[in-house]
Amino acid sequence: MGEVARAEPGRTRIGWIGTGVMGAPMCGHLMEAGFPATVTTRSRERARGLLERGAVWADTPAAVAARSDVIFSMVGYPDDVREVVLGPDGALEGCAPGAVLVDMTTSRPSLAGEIARAAELRGVHALDAPVSGGEGGARAGTLSIMIGGEAGAVAALDLCWRALGATVVRQGGPGTGQHAKMVNQTLIASALVGVCEALLYAQRAGLDPERVLESVGAGAAGSWQLANLGPRMLASDWKAGFYVEHFLKDLSIALDESARIGLALPGLALARRLVEALVEQGHGRSGTQALVLALASLSDLDWPPAPVPR
Repeated sequence: MGEVARAEPGRTRIGWIGTGVMGAPMCGHLMEAGFPATVTTRSRERARGLLERGAVWADTPAAVAARSDVIFSMVGYPDDVREVVLGPDGALEGCAPGAVLVDMTTSRPSLAGEIARAAELRGVHALDAPVSGGEGGARAGTLSIMIGGEAGAVAALDLCWRALGATVVRQGGPGTGQHAKMVNQTLIASALVGVCEALLYAQRAGLDPERVLESVGAGAAGSWQLANLGPRMLASDWKAGFYVEHFLKDLSIALDESARIGLALPGLALARRLVEALVEQGHGRSGTQALVLALASLSDLDWPPAPVPR
């Protein structure tokens, strides 16, 4: 395929499919950077904020692509990705030769490869570019972006990446961005379980969890999960920066990929089972910090901990 035109504000037209918790602010950053946008999502109401800021609505992903040079998708599950990219009204149907498809959903590496092959047949470039940083990173424009695909296409979108994230790394060919995201989710899963278990230990031992956090957070045990999710657990703040049900999807993909390459990851398997239990408790749409509730139930502990006299 030919060289990809460098994305330039005011000239390059972007399309955005999926304006949810993360997709809306991400598209907004590109618009603020000067890229005119056409958007679609399941409900036009979900895109209202972007439309009020000047985005143009399209009824289908194919219609978005027909008006765009670079088309981003940020949806929920691999089946959604397949529908909005490869389906009868999917983005690929509307792409002109030379367009770039960028899927930023956390999805299956094999699907990323399938999309790349289908796109190549039509003279379209495809990148898989999942992100880490949650809603906060999406709103702040500080996401870590893990990219798989052709180096030239990645480089051509430099100004787009800068609008969306603080760390942008091309991992290799198609699917490698998704594999890197599985590494990310594996790290998060074990760390999150550790934070939950540590706070429950503090509770059972009669300690003041806030004092404990003050001590351990400054040492070698410190982590993003401890600093950001630990206080939310203690406050019983289950508002989602990242949905539990989406985390379960990610862990399932990671375990499927691990099995495919002959890798045993028992810690990840345990984390998935605990997340499954949390979904069974009705917390699929809570933030991942709610995992402490699933672990507390294993020891018949109430949450949050009762105040400890100072």
